[in-house]
Amino acid sequence: MTTKVVFFTGGVLSSVGKGVTAAAIGRLLKARGFTITIQKLDPYLNVDPGTLSPYQHGEVFVLDDGSETDLDLGHYERMCDLRLNKNSTVTTGQVYQEVLDRERRGDYLGGTIQVIPHITNEIKRRIALVGKSTNAEIALVEVGGTVGDIEGQPFLEAIREMRNELGRNNTAFVHLTWLPYLKATGELKTKPTQHSVRELRSIGIFPDMIIARSDYPVEMELCTKIAQFCDVPREAVIPLVTSNLLYQIPLILEDMHVAEILLSRLDLAPKQAPDLDAWRWMVNELEREKPKVRIGLVGKYVELHDAYISVREALRHAALYAGVDVEIEWISATDLEKGIGLERLEQVDGIVVPGGFGSRGVEGKIIAAKYAREHQVPYLGLCLGMQVMVIEYARNVLGMEDANSPEFDQRTRHPVIDLMAEQRGLEDKGGTMRLGLYPCVVQPGTLAARLYQTERIEERHRHRYEVNNAYRQALEEHGLIMSGLSPDGILVEMAEVRDHPFMIGCQFHPEFLSRPTSPHPLFSGFIKAVCQRRKLSVAVQLPENLSGKED
Repeated sequence: MTTKVVFFTGGVLSSVGKGVTAAAIGRLLKARGFTITIQKLDPYLNVDPGTLSPYQHGEVFVLDDGSETDLDLGHYERMCDLRLNKNSTVTTGQVYQEVLDRERRGDYLGGTIQVIPHITNEIKRRIALVGKSTNAEIALVEVGGTVGDIEGQPFLEAIREMRNELGRNNTAFVHLTWLPYLKATGELKTKPTQHSVRELRSIGIFPDMIIARSDYPVEMELCTKIAQFCDVPREAVIPLVTSNLLYQIPLILEDMHVAEILLSRLDLAPKQAPDLDAWRWMVNELEREKPKVRIGLVGKYVELHDAYISVREALRHAALYAGVDVEIEWISATDLEKGIGLERLEQVDGIVVPGGFGSRGVEGKIIAAKYAREHQVPYLGLCLGMQVMVIEYARNVLGMEDANSPEFDQRTRHPVIDLMAEQRGLEDKGGTMRLGLYPCVVQPGTLAARLYQTERIEERHRHRYEVNNAYRQALEEHGLIMSGLSPDGILVEMAEVRDHPFMIGCQFHPEFLSRPTSPHPLFSGFIKAVCQRRKLSVAVQLPENLSGKED
């Protein structure tokens, strides 16, 4: 079976929304009965985003197999109910590393190594692999960056070659551009789009569809103008006005008949009539006015909300099924440790402390955990959020005043959090953590057991430090329950505070497995506890076919 490929390129400026658009179109194709997969090609030289600051690329999204990826893969998985693998993420660094490793082994028999054909061939191999590894009928491939960028040229050359190799009926090119608004004349301008398409055409890529993004309504005459100057059928010029709700994008594109246009281009007929009624219900419910709950998200990168995009979305998923809206208060952990903004903790209905690395802001997160414990405020700690909960408990309940993690204080006498044994002596940072899906045994009679309703779970991890077993007994004797353990009982995966309405931390990242059609149990339980604290009803009437199943 030949996997047909839809390529997504971007023009005019970066962050134009290729990832969300590709994910939305993937949802529409799945609704028509096709098996799909999605891939992101990132032109930067890093091997993966794992060592990048969140200020550079937002959060690092982790897959089941431990691949550290761009946040767009989170959009793909959430929008399309997919579980992707390492073949769905490709960077220039990976490509060059593979080619250079082969050269060192002598695989090229002394030949001169060049961008064309060696680098482009490796890119094409990886694009073909994503379809083969999943047996997908259609692969959606997003080329990161903007047309005209030097670093993106090998990727564009590779996908140009693939149209010739796969055949025109097996490939489609979708180009996303931005229509800037000129305030002085009160009009949208198409010239940058024209130049962007001209750049594409100059290297041999001829778009089959242009999606014109804008913050303002796009008049029909502009679409006709773009079609005329860019040599694209009028019906294949799709205006896409900015939406405040990402999950509305599939419905907007559905109304524009995007899936039918692409399937026609790929010489495919829908396998079934698309059933998007449940998705429409979800969008309508998200837009409906509902009671609001205020959640304090205490982090060190709160200036950049994309650093916690999966946490934000997981909260929204859970709130949807509780019949409430979430209003996130972005609270700087760095400010809290300086004594700034402490009053903001008093104004929230629940506290989430997400993951992170490094010492900056840690004491502020410990302050948030202490406040939640002492004031009976629902608390959800994710990865580092669990670790600071344990540190706070050891300090203020067990009386270990200098309890800490060696990550933050090498001289602590009470390392209640400590480096995993297999991490000692490692010098490389990239790809060396406990990464990916690991099993966990939920302990009976705990809050975790009530939330999961099953004994054995699997969750995605990304960390180096663990609860120190030397302190487990003392912590439990003082009321900190170890409610989730690795199957061998050695590693603490979840901990919760006894006699607290809801204070639980997990060493993993549950936000990566939350979906708009199936919220994660920990987030659902957290929002339910918040609603109970506010004395809000948590009942909501769901359509029978809303609960989605993951592939």
